[in-house]
Amino acid sequence: MAAALNKQHYHHHQQQQQLQMDGGKYVRYTPEQVEALERVYNECPKPSSLHRQQLIRECPILSNIEPKQIKIWFQNRRCREKQRKESFRLQTVNKKLSAMNKLLMEENDRLQKQVSHLVYENGYMRQQLHSSSAMTTDNSCESVVISGQQQQNPTAQQPPKDASNPAGLLAMAEETLAQFLSKATGTAVDWVQMIGMKPGPDSIGIVAVSRNCTGIAARVCALVSLEPSKIAEILKDRSSWFRDCRCIDVLNVIPTGDGGTIEFVYMQTYAPTTLAAARDFWILRYTTSLEDGSLVICERSLISTIGVPSGPPPLGFVRAEVLPSGYLIRPCEGGCSIIHIVDHVDLDAGCVPEVLRPLYDSSKILAQTMTIAALRHIRQIAQESSGEVQYGGGRQPAVLRTFSQKLCRGFNDAVNGFVDDGWSLLDKDGAEDVTIMVNSTNKYFGSQYNSSMFPSIGRGVLCAKASMLLQNVPPALLVRFLREHRSEWADYGIDAYSAACLKSSPYEVPCPRPRGFPSGYVVLPLAHTVEHEEFLEVVRMEGHALSPEDMTLAHDMYLLQLGSGLDENAVGACAQLVFAPIDESFANDAPLLPSGFRVIQLDPKTDGPSTTRTLDLASTLEVGSGGARTTDDGDGTYNFRSVLTIAFQFTFENQLRDTVAVMARQYIRSIVGSVQRVAMAIAPSPLNPQLGLKSLPGSPEALTLARWICRSYRIYTGGELLQSDSQAGDGVLKQLWHHSDAILCCSMQTNASPVFTFANQAGLDMLETTLVALQDIMLDKTLEESGGKALFSEFSKIMQQGFAYLPSGLCVSSMGRPLSYEQAVAWKVLDDDNLNHCIAFMFTNWSFM
Repeated sequence: MAAALNKQHYHHHQQQQQLQMDGGKYVRYTPEQVEALERVYNECPKPSSLHRQQLIRECPILSNIEPKQIKIWFQNRRCREKQRKESFRLQTVNKKLSAMNKLLMEENDRLQKQVSHLVYENGYMRQQLHSSSAMTTDNSCESVVISGQQQQNPTAQQPPKDASNPAGLLAMAEETLAQFLSKATGTAVDWVQMIGMKPGPDSIGIVAVSRNCTGIAARVCALVSLEPSKIAEILKDRSSWFRDCRCIDVLNVIPTGDGGTIEFVYMQTYAPTTLAAARDFWILRYTTSLEDGSLVICERSLISTIGVPSGPPPLGFVRAEVLPSGYLIRPCEGGCSIIHIVDHVDLDAGCVPEVLRPLYDSSKILAQTMTIAALRHIRQIAQESSGEVQYGGGRQPAVLRTFSQKLCRGFNDAVNGFVDDGWSLLDKDGAEDVTIMVNSTNKYFGSQYNSSMFPSIGRGVLCAKASMLLQNVPPALLVRFLREHRSEWADYGIDAYSAACLKSSPYEVPCPRPRGFPSGYVVLPLAHTVEHEEFLEVVRMEGHALSPEDMTLAHDMYLLQLGSGLDENAVGACAQLVFAPIDESFANDAPLLPSGFRVIQLDPKTDGPSTTRTLDLASTLEVGSGGARTTDDGDGTYNFRSVLTIAFQFTFENQLRDTVAVMARQYIRSIVGSVQRVAMAIAPSPLNPQLGLKSLPGSPEALTLARWICRSYRIYTGGELLQSDSQAGDGVLKQLWHHSDAILCCSMQTNASPVFTFANQAGLDMLETTLVALQDIMLDKTLEESGGKALFSEFSKIMQQGFAYLPSGLCVSSMGRPLSYEQAVAWKVLDDDNLNHCIAFMFTNWSFM
């Protein structure tokens, strides 16, 4: 009886699903009618009134249904579809949150274990200290010390593994697996979470870096919407996501009994700047599965002491070591995976100059360039697979990624200039600031360019490159400026020459010359990554010719441009702008000759000088840490440094090689000067509006100096320098600092050239410098010859009378830019004891020429 009632209730429920209501009336649809309506819905979910009437006429089984009832059916059908999609979305989010919750619980367990381990170590160290203090009265503590040392080094007496036989090789792989898992999910490394990397369903993941361990290490764990096997395939193809990977070769594959593999891998990585050597690695890679279904890929370096011949590193490389690292990939519901990535390396930082060591001994830089890069690439592939990423230009995502890889690889090749690629150093012109390298080998051309671009007749590639150390210049801000204000540093004629090199015969080599940049500057976006940390775009510059001989400049030019790290603020982030000329067709196999800029922020220093000037990195390396002339303000102000690398490539014909080299060297120097001016402009101002002006070492307080300047001006000229010479607070200093005319103070030295000791904001702008770097600028190097003669002819008058008016003249800024001024006033500045302290200058109506 109950079964019959249940069956009757089920049929009634099914009938209700097929009923539609129209003004209180129910309409029952037959299965044939529902099937016909579903076919129409799949083609057109929202048919018009005419379409619905046509449907009734053409489909006899719907002839007894009114058009309004058909309209309601489609409305309900769309509503059910919307509810289904929303339900699926919520289920997906719920699965992600459940997996993320599981990940956070595991991370919490790991942190609790780490706390317990630290508590144990703390107790053990207290016991050791107590035992040491009692050694003179109780010798029994020696046994405690020895037993404690044995507990701290449980593997010290284990013999090294021998990889010359399969059993020893498998034992080494299993040991690598255990050490990797202890880092990924255990407490083998003291992990510290990176600032700003907070967990969540849409976050990059939980990112941590090592503290107080051998080498440098980074770790990330996150949820990814891909199957474990797909993730493993992506991660093994390291050259597709690790932009610093030059090559990776699997030399041998040995299967294991449990279905895993042991591989011997050789890898080379690029150097990030021109003044350091690249690295290479011999790696053992072990792939296996765990009992819970997790997939593991772990690796470590092979060294000769374990029975595996590795050989010496090639010319231009330094052998580095991979400590137990790898990937733990655990499957989750809904086709997702929880992934743990651990990178632990020793890059032999001791063999690089001290100023560059932060590039090699910073776990934060490793996290940004390698660990997070791997996770971002996986997330990008997952988004592309789900169809959530939109691309422009009708290009497939794989094609656009290939363009990005070609740009990065070509730029890295130019920066490194490997001998085995055919690069050779060109003789220098006596200066060490710009390096010129040439490549005329078919090996280099065949690997990157097609034969139509480089015919058999003599053609080659020339690369001009330089490196600089920037202080207090945010990398992302600098690269954004270079991208958005190309006219501030680029030469349009040289851009046209680079574009013409894509043709069969380039036009005459230009000399860098000031020329109006094209007014038409259009950016066409192509693609960007999920988190917008990297983008690919085409830049179109409208051509213009100012004379008949410059008709080549009349054609539009196109650049394929890659930008990355423009929104990054974390330490170790790399901001980069790389571009290459392309023709209008822009084929998928278009040849690329990349040039550009790379800025890598180093770890912040709190004990160094807080300057905002730029230094030539080559000269810094030559003179050592004490060679750069800086002034420490002594207040421990937070400051940071960055390494800027510039590399530009040009093609040439053999008979024009030297001409192109001169042009390239001159062009790079002009770009360096432009970058220095930009860096000076965007660096944080040393004047804090709330705290007032910083006082310089060895000088009176800034407020006192400002009062001396104003009082002496009133005494000697009879006029007022400021509108209101108030003695209350720091009003004098603020008015002097914001004075519209350039006011500078110069030392009164009889046995040395006078140097500037103070300047207001207008004075710093005129000299294009900062307060700290101001003390390195000499007066006679600033004044033009006629202005210097006028000053020295009036010097005796200044000392006797106290002031003098100087005629209009010319000056030169610290960046070498000429400027003119309408008039200048010079006067003595007296201290409170009426003794000569310095000479002040005021330049009125000055402007750059």
